[in-house]
Amino acid sequence: MDQNRGMSPALAIEHQVNLAPMNTFGLPATAWRLVRIRSEADVQALLQHPELGRLPRLVIGGGSNLVFSRDPDGVVLKVEVPGLRLAESRPDAWIIEAGAGESWHGLVAWSLAQGHLGLENLALIPGTVGAAPVQNIGAYGVELQDRFESLDAIDLATGRPVVMDHAACRFGYRDSVFKQAAAGHLLILRVRFRLPRPWRPVLGYLDLERKMAETGNTRPDANTLFDWVVGIRRAKLPDPAVIGNAGSFFKNPVVTAEQCRDIIARDPNVVHYLLDDGSFKLAAGWLIDACGWKGKTVGDAAVYDKQALVLVNRGAATGAQVLTLARAIQESVYGRFGIRLEAEPVIV
Repeated sequence: MDQNRGMSPALAIEHQVNLAPMNTFGLPATAWRLVRIRSEADVQALLQHPELGRLPRLVIGGGSNLVFSRDPDGVVLKVEVPGLRLAESRPDAWIIEAGAGESWHGLVAWSLAQGHLGLENLALIPGTVGAAPVQNIGAYGVELQDRFESLDAIDLATGRPVVMDHAACRFGYRDSVFKQAAAGHLLILRVRFRLPRPWRPVLGYLDLERKMAETGNTRPDANTLFDWVVGIRRAKLPDPAVIGNAGSFFKNPVVTAEQCRDIIARDPNVVHYLLDDGSFKLAAGWLIDACGWKGKTVGDAAVYDKQALVLVNRGAATGAQVLTLARAIQESVYGRFGIRLEAEPVIV
């Protein structure tokens, strides 16, 4: 008889772990203890651990949306749950499922290769699948919530498994319940996506309209759209493997129609997009660039010279330098436009 049957696996605990390679900004920080989560059993073993079970926890994935300003308290949980599969094929949709530790871009490429279309506008976004619902990632006219079906999570207080639908996740613009009421309480294990059939391209975005005009292709297929998005992102955004960054550092602010008219009256060239509810989304990168920040530095933290929305690590930046630069930008934009920019990454 197997005496270990039904028992939680031994917990593999790593000590004094350098977190610089685990965040795409490459910012220095050390984890006092780190545990890699590859299954629900690993979470249960953590919660039953006599020491670690009582400590504060920081959950991380690919580290693409993190700014470390200090060493995190307690224990760091690095989510590495694997798995990619077609969960269900319905007449009106494909339901695909991915482990929270899978690469987001890897999921998009895999889904396309399988003929399950609908994620191509979200290509090349860094990070993992488990982090995507937390941030409600979005790009080129599509947000994660538009393709979301449900997810499996585990309550870190009770060890109870939880299945969450769209409503339970309370998605907002670059926001969700995981950044609000459930922050630090739920660990995402798997995510399921609903990809509508028949597939229809989402093309109502300026960069994609330019691509259609340049190529003369006004009816791109999913593979072409994927290639366009990858090309656009590579031209605009720095590769974290070459220069440390966390992608877009600030959310695009949403303002009322009256506020937008006031800004346009002063700056007719402001980039703005009408939303379904009558409000307007402003391009944060344009606002920052208009204030003259492109290429400016604080220590080794800098505003990317090709895209003002991105802050970068020129080699030895600290979290403190990044935050000093970010706050100076926020004050500058508020002083000129009366708009308060909100940081997108999680600040630790």
